[in-house]
Amino acid sequence: QVQLQESGPGLVKPSQTLSLTCIVSGGSILTDYYAFSWIRQSPRKGLEWLGTIFYDGTSAYTGRASGSRDTIKNQVSLQLKSVTPEDTAVYYCATSPKSCSNYGCYDSWGQGTQVTVSS
Repeated sequence: QVQLQESGPGLVKPSQTLSLTCIVSGGSILTDYYAFSWIRQSPRKGLEWLGTIFYDGTSAYTGRASGSRDTIKNQVSLQLKSVTPEDTAVYYCATSPKSCSNYGCYDSWGQGTQVTVSS
């Protein structure tokens, strides 16, 4: 069974780039999973999809987000440029067996990591 563990800096200053990592255990990101996505949740905006990287290395991200994967370390990463206090949220890594059009499609979630943007 897959286990996902997000990690990040906790506190980021406005205008900086946020970098997050999701360590995957229980299988290879190269062969055992269809896609990994980054999703965040805040009280004001609810759930927001940020991006997905697929089994073949292709990816899609929204706005200021970008990402990558490290098949040796078995982890995926997210970068979010030019952060503002509006980016304060809990950030999650999640897997899905197919391309998702709703949040119920994701079958495994990490516990999430809190990110606060403040000077």
